[in-house]
Amino acid sequence: MVLGMTTPGGFEPVFCTIVPPHVLDKLAEQADPVLSGPARRTLQRDAFERTHRSLTTVIGAPAVAPRAGDEPEKPQRTIYDARHGTDLPGKKVRGEGEEPGKDATVNRAYAALGATFEHFLKVYGRNSIDGAGMPLDATVHYDREYNNAFWNGEQMVFGDGDGEIFLDFTIPLDVIGHELTHGVIQHTANLTYYGQPGALNESVADVFGALIKQYSLGQSATEADWLIGAGLLAPRVTGVALRSMKAPGTAYDDDVLGKDPQPATMDDYVRTGRDNGGVHINSGIPNHAFYLFATELGGNAWERAGQVWYDVLTGGEVAQDASFADFATLTVKAARARYGDADELEAVGKAWEQVGVRTP
Repeated sequence: MVLGMTTPGGFEPVFCTIVPPHVLDKLAEQADPVLSGPARRTLQRDAFERTHRSLTTVIGAPAVAPRAGDEPEKPQRTIYDARHGTDLPGKKVRGEGEEPGKDATVNRAYAALGATFEHFLKVYGRNSIDGAGMPLDATVHYDREYNNAFWNGEQMVFGDGDGEIFLDFTIPLDVIGHELTHGVIQHTANLTYYGQPGALNESVADVFGALIKQYSLGQSATEADWLIGAGLLAPRVTGVALRSMKAPGTAYDDDVLGKDPQPATMDDYVRTGRDNGGVHINSGIPNHAFYLFATELGGNAWERAGQVWYDVLTGGEVAQDASFADFATLTVKAARARYGDADELEAVGKAWEQVGVRTP
């Protein structure tokens, strides 16, 4: 979830969580306090952090600049431990270049920040989240049984999960890539977080989260699982991930969580006032379009398919209130500009057509 207000600099500081509110709401309604307690506390903590983020936006947050002595185009990671408290950032436990310690959560967070930095730099030539070497900070062991991870406009924060429904939030690389990509969106297209532009915001974060995982694993488009959050759900949950880009609506079907509500095409578009107009739900449609585009092309999805999405994200033409059709039109334009009247152009148009979004 993202909340923000446009600042004088044009960027929208955000508060973004990986677990959608409709999932936590479902858990909070359970009669078993083992399930409902952590969910309710997580919702309360998220509400507090969201309000804090909003107030910080009004007051004005300091710009995050590269630290003195930082090497250009090298990650500058710092991991902090909240020690199950909520004061941020917490105690510093690992800095850039320091050897791994005994805490696997710290080590996973450090590695994932590095994998995300490397992907954006080596594939797209982007120097960190803001394109100007922004340091990457993360806090682990946040709160107790906290069922979420979030990007607050300045840093990453990870809960340990309740162990019943969610495991440690540093486990899935794509979750971390997703959250950090919200930072990239914040500094580029700055898509409004409501309705279709909000769903695009969520979808773009999913797309690059998936690409970061695929790049790290060396997986082609056909080899990848196209799941967001695989490994995050506890064994008792009937499901494989939070979302599926390959088959939206199939990530989970559980007696506690309910059924994954994501549609794959516009025929099943969900109209709702909840979740900022269904941003975590309808993102399944552009997610599926990207999956169809990438698998039609084959090879490594981060190369041609990912490049088209990145060109749109950073090209300066996508409006903050862009609809699915607006974004789709720009992907066709970007494919033509980069690749001409080749396979890429035909594949992207076909992908959007298959999900029911019209392009010229």
